Amino acid sequence: MRTKILVTGGLGFIGSHTVVALQEKGFEVIIIDNLSNSYVQVLDGIEKITNQRPIFEQIDLREKEMVKKFFEKYNDIEGVIHFAASKAVGDSVKKPLVYYENNLSTLIYLLQELQKNSRANFIFSSSCTVYGQADNLPINEKAPIKTAQSPYGNTKQIGEEIIADTCKINLNLNAISLRYFNPIGAHSSAEIGELPIGTPQNLIPFITQTAIGQRKELMVFGNDYPTRDGTCIRDYIHVMDLASAHVLALERLIKRKEDSNFEIFNLGTGNGNTVLEVINTFEKSTGINLKYKFSDRREGDVIAAFADTVKANNVLGWKAERSLAEALQSAWKWQKRFA
Repeated sequence: MRTKILVTGGLGFIGSHTVVALQEKGFEVIIIDNLSNSYVQVLDGIEKITNQRPIFEQIDLREKEMVKKFFEKYNDIEGVIHFAASKAVGDSVKKPLVYYENNLSTLIYLLQELQKNSRANFIFSSSCTVYGQADNLPINEKAPIKTAQSPYGNTKQIGEEIIADTCKINLNLNAISLRYFNPIGAHSSAEIGELPIGTPQNLIPFITQTAIGQRKELMVFGNDYPTRDGTCIRDYIHVMDLASAHVLALERLIKRKEDSNFEIFNLGTGNGNTVLEVINTFEKSTGINLKYKFSDRREGDVIAAFADTVKANNVLGWKAERSLAEALQSAWKWQKRFA
């Protein structure tokens, strides 16, 4: 009997790659997704890679009764990885109530159901945005949580507080919050990858869509930051490295190796790259010249953020293995499928 794992938002970018990693490790995966920012065809890509088709339930987690019915139907789930959330910084500034409803109510409804279990394992998809503009770089898990610079970042802060408060009063709930830095890339098969609906909110799809001619030029938001070339610095991590961290975190909980019933880990490479460095690396690794121009800074963006990964390396036993160039090449291979 294989261990059943629920992956919410499992047809999205990070979710789908994590489903692949889970299935390759022998887990049985059930996906919940409302298809608001994903495609049902992603199931085909997952199946081609793993030769297994995960169970799929199209559910909007904001519908409390649907969440309750799901857990009544699948009462033998041993772990939940929660990706389902709205995730764009800039978009959250324009639509704060959408983000608060979608990112917080869904978390609450899941935790309410998990509280009924004698033992529940929960992994939360968090973000380095919880740190805001950190005082010191690289950022470790003990860095102070600053006032969020966007509603999206605030939902991740509040989400972690909700989990921490729940874990304090329910020792049967074991949770790990994984604070991602900037996930990029695609599976090496190019069967799954990042496929945003509408205008991309992240840098790499903008780069690949510009390279393939889908967009006239790339917009670089701000060139007057106090960095080595005036553009923002971020820690870009390959999505498959990120996926492997979720499997390790889940196994840590299932094997009861956690030090407390709520743990936090940063997930990044430990290196920061500017936007211009990413553009240059893409050009060198693909041989394609990009058209780009500078525009005003984008509200909600911090100047620089990259991870201190010592805790994830030593405690979780995880380390990012793939290079920036490798991640960008995989993203380009994926984009070319849509030429």
